[in-house]
Order: sequence, then structure tokens, then C-alpha cells
Amino acid sequence: MRHAHPVETVRAAEAELMARLPEGALMQRAAAGLAATCARLLKGRRGRVYGGRVTVLAGSGDNGGDALYAGAALARRGARVTAVLLAPGKAHAGGLAALRAAGGRVTVEQEVGLADFSRADLVLDGIIGIGGRGGLRPAAVPYAEARRRGVVVAVDLPSGVDADTGEAPGAVLRADVTVCFGTYKPGLLVDPGASYAGAVQLVDIGLTLPHAELTALQHADVAALLPLPLPGAESDKYRRGVVGVAAGSVTYPGAALLAVAGALRGGAGAVRYVGTAAEEVVRRFPEALVTEGGPAGAGRVQAWVVGPGGGEGARQALAEALASDVPVLVDADGLTELGRLGPAALAGRTAPTLLTPHTGEAARLLAGAEGTAPPAAADLAATRLATARRLAAAYRATVLLKGSTTVIADPGGAVRVNPTGTSWLATAGSGDVLAGLAGSLLAAGLPPLDAASAAAYLHGLAGREAAGSPGAPVTAMAVAQALPAAWRAARGA
Repeated sequence: MRHAHPVETVRAAEAELMARLPEGALMQRAAAGLAATCARLLKGRRGRVYGGRVTVLAGSGDNGGDALYAGAALARRGARVTAVLLAPGKAHAGGLAALRAAGGRVTVEQEVGLADFSRADLVLDGIIGIGGRGGLRPAAVPYAEARRRGVVVAVDLPSGVDADTGEAPGAVLRADVTVCFGTYKPGLLVDPGASYAGAVQLVDIGLTLPHAELTALQHADVAALLPLPLPGAESDKYRRGVVGVAAGSVTYPGAALLAVAGALRGGAGAVRYVGTAAEEVVRRFPEALVTEGGPAGAGRVQAWVVGPGGGEGARQALAEALASDVPVLVDADGLTELGRLGPAALAGRTAPTLLTPHTGEAARLLAGAEGTAPPAAADLAATRLATARRLAAAYRATVLLKGSTTVIADPGGAVRVNPTGTSWLATAGSGDVLAGLAGSLLAAGLPPLDAASAAAYLHGLAGREAAGSPGAPVTAMAVAQALPAAWRAARGA
């Protein structure tokens, strides 16, 4: 599992460690790890470090110092290193002296710096560290816009990205590789910041850190969450869980099929469908249990999925599901109805609730909670970490905010970000499959944070499997059909 900590926590841990180490030792640890990664990259590109062209973009403060010390280490191995000082007079004195002593060249001329940048084999981005706010300064913007030949390595964070949120208020110097120190930063795992970070590598510098509120799952974590061990001799469909699906309408019957398809591959023992698409559901999925009417008269279920393609019937289905004492996942048209009702609709519930909005639905939910006009969906997409936390707090529910980075926020404060997926998942019906899958995991007994994060992870893997390599358009049903392969991949089969 990847653990991410905010800047304030990292700074406190660094201060505690520096108080026990000789002066400068912590920076030397970071620079050594950074230089080792750069050397590997140069060898991969050129076969050797010696003679490689390296440009160090050095801002003020410790981030620039890390880059300068790493540049000095590369210069001692024969690399031709030029440091471009973007904050003349404020460069880290020790790092600058080390680079010069190793034979590195130093310039403050932007024309020279841009020329070196464009022809370098490797560029070290030490412009702004994790404490930077507000994007790149004017002197650094040309480097974000310039063409480059070599690989760009960000020091702890791509310059221009907010370390705590992933927000990018202006130009950003896009990295091919980011070397982060001590712990991942939230901005490296959440878009738009994650999209600028490239491959992220962690260098352990010995920090002692508290429990992380923001994490990203990996294969082994998902395998541990799935409703396993495998079904045994005493298992039956009720012990494994029954998920109810209230979805589809005359206008959108396909949403019912896709939600049921996701639910059937989600680990629960049975799927019970209610809605207007019963005939189509049974024809396509004869194993589904079909009940007339709404959730109130459907019989035994361990969780409900309400809303995909629900149309005019979504309001009644939502009310009946929320009146039950089992977990409820609300999606699509169910979220629209919930936005009209506001958080009061969930006030009496004792069982968990999971909301799965995209940014447009998130805007309507926030409007219903705060009594304001819906905020712009684009603004919510740019601040997705804050948006997911805001929704979870307002509705006292777990929120799975869909998008380029899916963010799962728990009302207790825990946040998970999903690292899997492909842009080909941006296709009609993909969210219906995800809703059914997550609802099935709820019915199988997973808490909402685990069900949502495991479902997002598997859904992303299935999207990759369906799209193939190098990638091609997929349908939502193809994603549902790829879910068994995603399960096997996560479990290491």
C-alpha cells in the first residue's frame, strides 16, 4: 500500500530526525537516492553516466539543494552538469559549492538555461519544493513550455503542483519520473498532479511518520480485502451475500443489465433485481433473481444498489432502499434524487451509505447539502480531493468520486485513491458496472471504504484488460466480462 502524508506532517518528521543527525545528513541521504535514480536513467538512455548532459533547474531552498547535491554526485561520475539558478542569490549555498567543486557549470542566464534544457539527456527539476504554493513563478514558466530531448526528473514533486492536494493552479513542469523522499505526497497520487508526476519512486530517508489518512491500494491489499477465502463446502448464496439492484427504466433498460453484470461478478452469492427491465435481465442473466415491485417487497438482501438508469422510478426506489437496515449504494438517478432531498434523507440511517458520483452529480449533491447553486463540475474535478472530503462530511457517507483519479473518502477522514484504470473507461455504462460490483462487495460483507476502493481497483484492472495493449475502445459490457480476469490478477493467479 502506498501511504501519503501532508506537508505539515512531513516537515515535523524531518525536524525530529534532523535534531538527531549531523547537520546536512538528511539532505545528503535524499540527494544520494536522487542521484542513484538519475544514474540508472542515464545508463538506460546512454549506456553510461560519463559524458551525459545534465541540467539542474535550481530554485531557492532545500529542494534546489537536493538537486544541486545530486548534480554534484553525477558530475563526479563524469556527467557534464549545468545548474541554472532560477533564484539568483537564494540558491542553496552548500549544494552550489559542492556542484562547483565537482566541476559543474553554473548559469543565471535564461537563454543559456533554455538551450541546455532543450539538449540535456536528463533534467533535474529542483525549482519548487513541497512547500511551494501558487504554481510556477514567471522565470520558470518557459521551462514548462519548452521542448526537451531528455528525461525530466522531479525532485519530490513536479514544480507547479500543490503537494497536499494535487491541484495545479498554473503551468507545471511535467516530469517523466518523480523521486519523492520519505513518503508519498497526496499531490503525487491525485489528478491533476498525478498526471504530471510520471513514474513515482520513493526514497526512504528514515522518517518516522504517523498513520496515513490517504492511501493507494496495490494488488496484495486488494487481495486481502476481497471476500475470501474462496467459497467452501458449507457456503451458499445467502452466506456469501445477496445484493439487490434497483436500476433501469423504459428509457434506460441497459443500465439495469450493466449493473447486474457488475454485481454478478462482485463476489456476492446472488443478485436480486427489481425494476422495469426484469424481462431483459432474466433473458440475459438467467441466474438473476427477479422480484416485482420495488426494494420494499423484494425479500432478503444484504445490500442495495439504487439509481443506475432509474428514471422516474428512482425517487421511490431510493426511499424504500434507504428505509432498510442494510448498506445502500446510491448512483446516477438516485444521486440526482438525493441531491434534491439533501443530507436529511440519510439522517435516520444506521447502516452504511455509499455514494458514487461523477463531478456533475457531485455538484448537485453539494448544492443540495449547502443550499447553493451547483458549483462548476470543472472546478470540482480540479479539486477532487477536497470535493470528495467535502461530500463525505456533508452527507456523513462514504463517497466514491469518479474521474481521472477516483477518490474514495470516508466520513471518518480516511481517503483512498485508485491507481488503476484507463481513459477508455470513459464510456457509457461503465459507471453502472462499477456500481453493481461495489454493491456486491458490500453485500459480501465489506465495509463501504473497502468495498468502494476494491471495486474501483478491480474495475480499473478490468478496463485495462478489456482495452488491451496499446489500448482500444471498449464497451461497458466488455469491462464487466473482464472482471474475473481482474480478480485473478489481483490475487496473483
